[in-house]
Amino acid sequence: MPEYKFETLKVTFPAPFVAHVELNRPKKLNAIDTAMWADIRSVFDTLRDDPEVRAIVLSGSGRCFTSGLDLFSMNLPIVEDDASRTAFKIRPYLRNLQASLSSIELCDKAVVAAIHGPCIGGGIDITTACDIRYASKDAYFSVKEVDIGLAADVGTLQRLPKVVGDGSWVRELCLTGRNFDAKEALEHGFISKLVEDPAKVLAEAIATATLIAEKSPVAAIGTKHLLNYSRDHGVQEGLDYTAAWNMVMLTTPDLPAAAAAHMQKTKATFAKL
Repeated sequence: MPEYKFETLKVTFPAPFVAHVELNRPKKLNAIDTAMWADIRSVFDTLRDDPEVRAIVLSGSGRCFTSGLDLFSMNLPIVEDDASRTAFKIRPYLRNLQASLSSIELCDKAVVAAIHGPCIGGGIDITTACDIRYASKDAYFSVKEVDIGLAADVGTLQRLPKVVGDGSWVRELCLTGRNFDAKEALEHGFISKLVEDPAKVLAEAIATATLIAEKSPVAAIGTKHLLNYSRDHGVQEGLDYTAAWNMVMLTTPDLPAAAAAHMQKTKATFAKL
């Protein structure tokens, strides 16, 4: 089993085949610094390849999910008196940050975000890369980058419109930087479940991850992969790709085993009617 030790993250295993990743800089309100960017990419790349993990919960330790970017850790690669060479250095710098958070989306395993307290700036980038988002009533959110003089550049502007499907609301949030609470997030489909407090939101996320982990990993991994592909392609392209994917995956022994178990459960349910 891989060794899950990170400077800014805590990894535990609360249920069979379920990993729990916590953003773990509670004294800094889980602000995302240089080490955390690297740790996020490392942990999700490792979890992707760990056969003992089938689903993942992502949360924040302490008082919040994350307060966003640690501005004191920003270290843009500036070449003095040369804007062009500075630009050439900033581009790979930004692409590296983007790759860090894209590792969440590209991880084969389903990722359930359990959000409490502030989820600001980079927190939106992180959670839009997750598959499922739950929040407690104390949670609030903000696409904050416009207030610090830049356009969000590591995923929010690309993923949030596809997550919620309401262009007007998305543009309002991204252009004003205003806070929105968990109730508003639920109304617009940014989160799919709103629960009473941080302990309960984590419990709900672990319960959902546990349910996913009980499924065939062939089915669960394929479902996430095909959902992501179809989101970014036309319907016919998605169907064609699914046919190519499943012409291999339908040969798994998991299929007849799961089908038989499902039939037994169905018969038991109908027998009670």
